[in-house]
Amino acid sequence: MTGRCRRGLLFAFAVAMAVRPLWAAPPTTPKTGQVEYKPAANEAIVPELFHLEAHTFAYQTHPVATSAKSFTISQVTFPSPVVTPHKNNNTVHCEYFRPVGPGPFPGVVVLHILGGDFDLSRLVCRTFASHGISSLFLIMPYYGPRAEPGISTSMIDADPRQTVKGMTQAVLDIRRGAAWLAAQEEVDPKRLGVMGISLGGITAALAVTAEPRFEKAFLMLAGGDVAQIAWESPLVNELKAKWEADGGTRESLVELLKPVDPVTYGENIGDRKIMMFNSLNDEIVPRACTDALWKAFGEPEIVWVDAGHYSVARFIFDALAKATRFFQEDGNGS
Repeated sequence: MTGRCRRGLLFAFAVAMAVRPLWAAPPTTPKTGQVEYKPAANEAIVPELFHLEAHTFAYQTHPVATSAKSFTISQVTFPSPVVTPHKNNNTVHCEYFRPVGPGPFPGVVVLHILGGDFDLSRLVCRTFASHGISSLFLIMPYYGPRAEPGISTSMIDADPRQTVKGMTQAVLDIRRGAAWLAAQEEVDPKRLGVMGISLGGITAALAVTAEPRFEKAFLMLAGGDVAQIAWESPLVNELKAKWEADGGTRESLVELLKPVDPVTYGENIGDRKIMMFNSLNDEIVPRACTDALWKAFGEPEIVWVDAGHYSVARFIFDALAKATRFFQEDGNGS
C-alpha cells in the first residue's frame, strides 16, 4: 500500500489497533471438523469458472484470547479449493468473530483491502460481532500467512493472467468460507452476506454473483469494469506498463479480465439486497466504474460521501453503522 493510503486510513487503523486482542491464547489442541459442501438449489446461475461440486472439506479452529465481553475470536483454517504451486497459498486463513449467545445470528464474510493491512477488516468484524452479527474475516490469496517467501506472485499481479487466477481462487475460497459459516450452529444459513472495502469490495461484488447463498452484499469503494480500473488506477501502473510492453492493448485487457468482472454477471443478483458506499472524488475507482457496477446490479441503494478513496476514512464509522443495520435487518427490513 502507498504511504498516502496508509496516512488516509491512519485514524481507522488506530481505532482498530486499540481494540485488537492484547495477548495470544495459550497453546491448545485445535478443534477439527468437516463441512459438507452442497451446491445451492440455484447453483445453475453460478458462472462455470466458479462452480464447486458437492464435496467435504476439513477445517481447524484455534481460540484467540480477547478482553471483549460480547464476542469470541477464533482462528480458522481450511484448504483452498484451488491447488497452486505455492504451498502457503493453498491454505485459507480466517478469523471468526462470534457473538456471545445462542443465536441464530446473521453471518457475514468480510474481505480486506488491496494493501493487505488487516486491522480495518478486524474493526469491521468487531463492530458486527458486538451487534449480533457473526463475522468471518477471510484472508485472500497470497496475502499474510498465504504469501510464499521469495515468490513475487500476488493476487492482483503485474501479469493480468495471474490476476484472473488470483481473483478466481479468491471467489472459490469465499464460497468455502460461506459454507463454513453457514455450518456453524449459531449462524442462520438463510441470512448470509459479504462485505468488502476497495479491492475487498470489488471481490465481494464478484463473490455475490457467484455464491447464491449470499442474500446481501455491502460494497464499499467498489466498482465494475475492472479493466478500466486496472488501466487508470495509479496503484496498478505496473500492470498497464507491462501489458503494453508485451504488446497488449486496452481492448485485449478488457477481454482478459471480463471473467472476473462483477459487471459481467450482474443478472445473477436478482432480488438480493445490495448496498454501496462510495466517494464522490475517488481517485482510484473512477466514477464511471462505480456507475457501471451500480447499473449492472439493478441500481441498488448507494450512499455517496464527499471524500476521496483514502480520505473516506473520515466516514468509516458512518459506513460501519449503515453496514451493521443493513446486515441486522431481516428480509422484511425489520
